[in-house]
Formats: sequence, structure tokens, C-alpha cells
Amino acid sequence: MAGAEKSALAAWQHREAREGFEVAFLAPRREGRRAAGSTSAVEDGEPWIVSYEIELAPDWTTRSTRVVSRSRRGGREVGLEADGAGRWRVDGDAAPELDGCLDVDLESSALTNAFPVQRLRLEPGAEAAAPAAYVRALDLRVQRLEQRYVRLGDDGRGQRYRYAAPAFAFECVLTYGEDGLVDDYPGIAVRVA
Repeated sequence: MAGAEKSALAAWQHREAREGFEVAFLAPRREGRRAAGSTSAVEDGEPWIVSYEIELAPDWTTRSTRVVSRSRRGGREVGLEADGAGRWRVDGDAAPELDGCLDVDLESSALTNAFPVQRLRLEPGAEAAAPAAYVRALDLRVQRLEQRYVRLGDDGRGQRYRYAAPAFAFECVLTYGEDGLVDDYPGIAVRVA
């Protein structure tokens, strides 16, 4: 994977779990990278918009995240800060339940599944746990999400990983493009730009 060392723009069509669209910008910075994007979707009859800004360290660990949502329920906002060693604060308060998480994973975003893959840089056949600070789309509730990535052999379209989130009884094979971003997230999104 190229590692997204230059500015990148990506867009995904969200389908099956929800219907919608996500656009994200990823830009290198002297101290790492910044990701900014928005998803607008309809899920279970509920329309919503989620916008985010994520600061990443050079090693792809999440350092800060700001998420804003709007739905019929009103507007919400949450801020997360991480020390890069697995300790987090949510809206300024310590969040020990997130201890050991190095990544943020936004329910609303296909982009955030690129962060642990870039950080781990697994060889084919290798696997790793990658628990994340998981931010729900509608209420912006933050919780720990246990995840596992297993690097599979490439299929000519890009790197492939078996992804599992046991809390949701969810497992699929993710395909990543040359720029290190998710191209195909079965049941969730497919990249269109």
C-alpha cells in the first residue's frame, strides 16, 4: 500500500446496511495526517448526516477526533483525544473502557477501516486484534469495539483482509486500493472515487 503519503480524495456509496454516500479527504501534515469527511445516509428509515475531522500521528494511531451529527433527533457533537499509547478522553473525561485502543472507528464511515490496516502493515497470513474507540452514527455514543484483521493473499485488485467485529456477529473480506483506502466493504460500502 502506498500509505496515502499525498493528499487523497475518496467517495463511497453506502448500501445494504444503509443507503447513502460518504466523501472524505485525507491530507498529510508535518505531524501525521488529517482526515475530514461527511456521510449522509438513511438507515432503518432514519435520515442522518455525520461529519468528522480526525488527526492521525505518523504511525496512523488516532490522536484526536471531532464528530458532529444531525438527524430528526437533533444535533450532537463528540470529541475524542488519544495519547497514542491507548488512553482516551471523551469530551474531556477519561474513558478507561477504551484503554488499549489505538484507532477510532466511526460507524458512519468506510474510511476509518484504513487506519488499523495502515498502522499494522500485516504480511499475508498474519493477523492482529485492533480494538477501536467506536462512535455510533445517530447518538455519537462511544464504546469499545473488539476487531480482528487477518491479511489474506492479494487477488490482483488490491490487498485483502478478513475483518471481524464479534459484538455485531459481523465478518467480511475487505479489499483495499493501492492508496491504502477501502475499495470494497461488503454489506456496508463500495468506493466510487
